[in-house]
Amino acid sequence: MLGISEINMPQTNDTRKKMRGYFGIGVYHPKTTENIGTLWRSAHNFGADFIFTIGHRYRKQASDTTKASRHVPLYEYESMEDFKKHLPNGCQIVFIEQTQGARDLKDSNHPESAVYILGAEDYGVPEEMMVGHQKIFIDTPMCLNVAVAGSIVMYDRSVKS
Repeated sequence: MLGISEINMPQTNDTRKKMRGYFGIGVYHPKTTENIGTLWRSAHNFGADFIFTIGHRYRKQASDTTKASRHVPLYEYESMEDFKKHLPNGCQIVFIEQTQGARDLKDSNHPESAVYILGAEDYGVPEEMMVGHQKIFIDTPMCLNVAVAGSIVMYDRSVKS
């Protein structure tokens, strides 16, 4: 028989123990570094193995309240070419963009080993960089904040695994 304190305890879900493979998430030319701090915090919560930026450097932000930098590494790449040169073998690139040919997140499957790339809110990722890669979108009437969009995708990955 459970005691009253055990009944009211929230159930925890450690996504890192349940999933096979790995994933990282990052932003192509992030508009603000505050978004990276918030994305980093979410990445820590959802079990990301790493985060990254392409094209801009990150400065420590107050939005990283969980001190995710101690637990989830950040990689910084100068360009998309630099990023692809350092991509792990067998890792699939998944772009999160509202663009032609993108599949709705709710109908998408997540690769076992993946990197998710978000574009900055104002410019996104150039179409030519996404050719030949999986593209997913979140069905909303307007674009989302990049950290919010990344958090939704990581949550979706955790519940579908």
